[in-house]
Amino acid sequence: MPLLTLIRHAKSAWDYPELSDFERPLNERGRRDAPRMALRAQALPKVTRLISSPANRALTTARVFAEHLGIDFDAIHIEPKLYEASRKTLLEVVTRIEHNPAHVMLFGHNPGFSELAHTLGHCPFDEMPTCAIVHFRLDAKTWKDVGPGSGTLVKYLFPKDGFD
Repeated sequence: MPLLTLIRHAKSAWDYPELSDFERPLNERGRRDAPRMALRAQALPKVTRLISSPANRALTTARVFAEHLGIDFDAIHIEPKLYEASRKTLLEVVTRIEHNPAHVMLFGHNPGFSELAHTLGHCPFDEMPTCAIVHFRLDAKTWKDVGPGSGTLVKYLFPKDGFD
């Protein structure tokens, strides 16, 4: 059974009007939360692939997680379709994951990530907060078999919930 972890990017800065949405960096809270949440992600099963939106805030978050998980930055697969993706597009990205990695972490954005989480399985939230971790066990033999209702939520972590 594949494992999928959705991670919404850490909190980003809005105080740079000269930057596009795509270029926005993490703010102070995001720079604090990302390493903290990455440490908590170490308790999850070994990650075999990281896939990130190319937006600065998502890719920065993915790099922080990669560092804490002992994964080389060059191993992060950048998927342009994750930026501003709908639930439908995100599900298509998931079903097209190749080479059957056991555990994939996706880094991206709301509202699509929250909608995908609710499509996969029952979740105790309406919207994923920034830097939230939503970890699913998928009832599918391969990634192409993943569909609505195929996920079982194993772990939901977010910065303000404290430590396990």
